[in-house]
Amino acid sequence: MKTGSKIITLDNGYHLWTNTQGHGDIHLLCLHGGPGGNHEYWEDTAEQLKKQGLDVQVTMYDQLGSLYSDQPDYSDPEIASKYLTYDYFLDEVDEVREKLGLDNFYLIGQSWGGLLVQEYAVKYGQHLKGAIISSMVDDIDDYVKAVNRRRQEVLPQTEIDFMHQCEQNDDYDNKRYQEDVNILNINFVDRKQPSKLYHLNDIGGSEVYHAFQGDNEFVITGKLKDWHFRDQLKNIKVPTLITFGEEETMPIATAKIMQKEIPNSRLVTTPDGGHHHMVDNPAVYYKHLADFIRQVEDNSFAGK
Repeated sequence: MKTGSKIITLDNGYHLWTNTQGHGDIHLLCLHGGPGGNHEYWEDTAEQLKKQGLDVQVTMYDQLGSLYSDQPDYSDPEIASKYLTYDYFLDEVDEVREKLGLDNFYLIGQSWGGLLVQEYAVKYGQHLKGAIISSMVDDIDDYVKAVNRRRQEVLPQTEIDFMHQCEQNDDYDNKRYQEDVNILNINFVDRKQPSKLYHLNDIGGSEVYHAFQGDNEFVITGKLKDWHFRDQLKNIKVPTLITFGEEETMPIATAKIMQKEIPNSRLVTTPDGGHHHMVDNPAVYYKHLADFIRQVEDNSFAGK
């Protein structure tokens, strides 16, 4: 596959931006989080794996509604009902795979992308050589409990009570509330500051994010609040790496449950890593990833 950017046209007529970096016979497809996030934290993945002595061709893309890809008019109820669904984004992954000519490949996803990896490995696992679930639980209720505990670690009770009041009143734009959210982000999402993932202008994706997540990482009011997948983990048959940051929003206790439920899996953690631990501590994150790929390639990978 050629390196560089390529626009692909989906069967529905929308266009997605894709980008491929690196060379080699090993192929890795990267799914971003959000939902409504974008590819940016995968931009140096091929380079980071090369530092670990591994040649991998890495492809990333912006999902529908994100950054360089088409952004539908989700204010149209018909469009929203058709494209703001789990099934759409899951099937989009496989259409991207097909149009890029990928098969027997590795799939990595962070946060929302990690949700898609879990579902893809169950529905389309015949195309995978290995799966990497990065910073995503299998049951959203565990996440909600964890982020509430995280608030207790860095904010006084007065601010926690204030945040809850704003959330009850749908007052998410409140300046003081946003300052509290920023404190939480710096401690548990983007620990490496200044973050490379903030933007001067709105770059899109917010409608997708609000539909599934809500206003921010610390409150779930969208469709994700009803996501539960634990009973399906046993159906993931490919070698699987689960990777969490040690200081992030997602609970490592849940990752340990996932590691027990997925038949051939391993759990690794990244010290001083938040939710974006591939950025916070790339040396450790990509060593874990390179070790996993090497072992799957030479048939020496052993999960639990």
